[in-house]
Amino acid sequence: MTAYTEVEGKTLRTAVFGAMVLVSTADPGSVDEESHAGVRAMTLLPDDLRAVIAAAPPTLPEGSASDVEAGVLAALKEAVRIIDAHDPREVPVFRGAVTEMVRSVAGADGEVAASEKEMVARVVEALA
Repeated sequence: MTAYTEVEGKTLRTAVFGAMVLVSTADPGSVDEESHAGVRAMTLLPDDLRAVIAAAPPTLPEGSASDVEAGVLAALKEAVRIIDAHDPREVPVFRGAVTEMVRSVAGADGEVAASEKEMVARVVEALA
C-alpha cells in the first residue's frame, strides 16, 4: 500500500470530492442521486487511494464559485502529479475513475445538461 502524506491526502480529497461538487453544482439537480452516483463510482479507485480519500473529510477551496473551480482543477492536476510520483501505474486508473465519477454525477438524474458536459470536460482536461 502506498503511503501518502497528510498534505497529499488533503489534495487527493479536494480533487476527487471537488470534481464531483463542480459537476453537481454546474446544473442543480437531485443532489442525493448525484452524491450516491459519485460515491458508487469511487469503488473504481485503487484501494490505497480510496483509503486515503476516505481517511478525513474533504475540504474545498474558499472564495467565489470561480475560485472554488480554479482550486479544484489545480488540485486535480496536483493529484495526478502526486500519484505519478508514488506509483505511475495508478495514474490512468485514477484518471479513469475520476472521469467515471463525474460522468456518473452528471447523468444521475437521467439527463446531462450542457453546463454539466462543459464541467466534465474541464475536469477531464485537468486530469490530462
